[in-house]
Amino acid sequence: MTLCKLSLRNARRQARDYLVYLVTVILSAALIHAFNGLVFSQELQALSSFMSSLLLITALVSAVVIAIMGWLIRYILNFMLSRRSKELGTYILIGLENGQVARLFFLENLAVGAVALGAGLLLGGLFFQILRAITLSLFHMPYTFRLSASPKAVALTIAYFAVIYLLALRSCGKRLRRMQICDLLSYDRQGEEEVIRKGRSRRRVFSASLICGIAGTLLLLTGSVLFGIVGAALVIFFLYGFFLSFSSGVPAYFNARPGKKYGTHTLLVFRTLSFKLGTMGMTMATIALLFTGTIVSEGAGMLFGALFESRVEGTTCCDIFIGTEDGRPADFGPYLEYIEENVPLRDARQYRLYQGETRQMTDYLLEHTDYYAYYAYDPLMAYSDYAALRAMLGYPEAPGEPGRYIIHCMEYLEGALEDYDTGVSVGGNALSPGMIYTEPFSQKLWDGNGRGFVLVVPDECLSSRPVSHSVYAAMTVEPLSEADYGRLKEIHDSASFGQGYSQDYFLLAKDAVAREYASVSASTIFPLFYLALVLTMVSATILTVQQLSQGPRFAQQFGLLEKLGMDRREMARTLRRQLAVYYAMPAVPPLLISVPLLVAMGNSFEPGVIAGAWQMAGILGVTLGLFFLIYLVYILTAYSSLRRSVLPY
Repeated sequence: MTLCKLSLRNARRQARDYLVYLVTVILSAALIHAFNGLVFSQELQALSSFMSSLLLITALVSAVVIAIMGWLIRYILNFMLSRRSKELGTYILIGLENGQVARLFFLENLAVGAVALGAGLLLGGLFFQILRAITLSLFHMPYTFRLSASPKAVALTIAYFAVIYLLALRSCGKRLRRMQICDLLSYDRQGEEEVIRKGRSRRRVFSASLICGIAGTLLLLTGSVLFGIVGAALVIFFLYGFFLSFSSGVPAYFNARPGKKYGTHTLLVFRTLSFKLGTMGMTMATIALLFTGTIVSEGAGMLFGALFESRVEGTTCCDIFIGTEDGRPADFGPYLEYIEENVPLRDARQYRLYQGETRQMTDYLLEHTDYYAYYAYDPLMAYSDYAALRAMLGYPEAPGEPGRYIIHCMEYLEGALEDYDTGVSVGGNALSPGMIYTEPFSQKLWDGNGRGFVLVVPDECLSSRPVSHSVYAAMTVEPLSEADYGRLKEIHDSASFGQGYSQDYFLLAKDAVAREYASVSASTIFPLFYLALVLTMVSATILTVQQLSQGPRFAQQFGLLEKLGMDRREMARTLRRQLAVYYAMPAVPPLLISVPLLVAMGNSFEPGVIAGAWQMAGILGVTLGLFFLIYLVYILTAYSSLRRSVLPY
């Protein structure tokens, strides 16, 4: 039998052992192919000139991902070498040379890698469609499924994995050529040593780590940079201290509670887990740290997405929005000349905002909400301007009532203002509160239609009030193109309109703002998720490989249990509990740390970004759901492999 035929036969025969290998390579290839597709997609590049930043960041993150995947594949190949060491040693005993065994291992893994890469490219096409749909939705573009593949993305993905495999297999081949028969026969028994050996020291570290974990998490929640650095250091100490001392701390807990210790499955589960953690505490701690980073990265990506979306909605509701930064007379002439000649308009209006006599509503909001005050007065708007703007924006009519003022505010302020019943005096007229409206109204701007809110009063009340600033707002017939916005920006930045012109005016276009924030959102979210997903896979793969390496020990253990009278169903239940506890250990501490941290991060954003507990719960749900979806794939892979290999029939 030739080496090629033998390698293919072995690959088919060892499919069970290669399952985690296949899953990892398939998912890795799919992710890399999908994000390479983003880089080479002409359709997505054409969405905005700002998309070039996404392409650059994705390319840089891909380089990091390739390095990580190279290390991971080498790690898995070392595991496979350990798993197959006795078999490979037997080949040498029967007369094969080390070089022939190395070539056999090379061809076997090359065949498995080729199959996994092919499946990964197909799955990557589906992942790319998901990324494409998300990107188009950010730009409010319709999505239509179109089956396509970028030859450059496919070629680059294949090239990446070719380099990774050749380097990893070359390293394993060199090791095989140097190893003696005795080395191969004992290779599978190599592992980590205990870092903390004395039981008393472990118990002290265990207690200290718990205290540091609580203190570190609380410091991270303060929002202070200095406290955050100290908190991060304490959290890292907690993770490493906890897992390095777990094999002593948890058994001590159960030794003090014999009823729990000798309960059904408890003794077996925790004995096995304590033994494993006693020799791989460093690995577990590192994985827990990676899990913390991945959950925070994914959650931060979701939060930044909410932030950018909120800024788009709150920045400008009009297609074109030009304003002054003070109360001096405004000259919009240079802009209007270009707009009248080149940009068809559906409607437009010039208007002013005024300074209120007091800041009583501002003070009320500062006391009852998270409102951030910019003005030293309550901003005012004439009802005629307000009614015209509502009509221009397509909002329902807001009838004015004699002797009353209207409040138009951002949505997060509505709840507090519903209880506001204080009247205001404007131009000698006493006005009582009227209706409250919360449609998007350009109220995130320093010089928009109020900062967070505006009081709409009868026109005659404003005859003696000083002007706060002036605004020109317009709605276009067609979306404003990048070329037209670029020309308006050139006018804005032109020195021909006087010294400091560009500093005295601001220019916004709804479509340009949407494109910019969509690009920024994609450039932030996609790389964070890309890296987080890869780190999740890396961590879950290491956990699974470590668990699969215990297959012979588990088989011996369950063989003894069978002789003691335990049936296969009960043994399967015991195996599930062992795996549940094993996989929960590195995941629970990151959850306890990252979830409060993400909540604090969301609360630190500008008011109105996170609209209540339900939106925060949705962000956390998507973040954790994605994390555990990938995690579950590896848990099921481990259970499937171990169930077939270690449970007696």
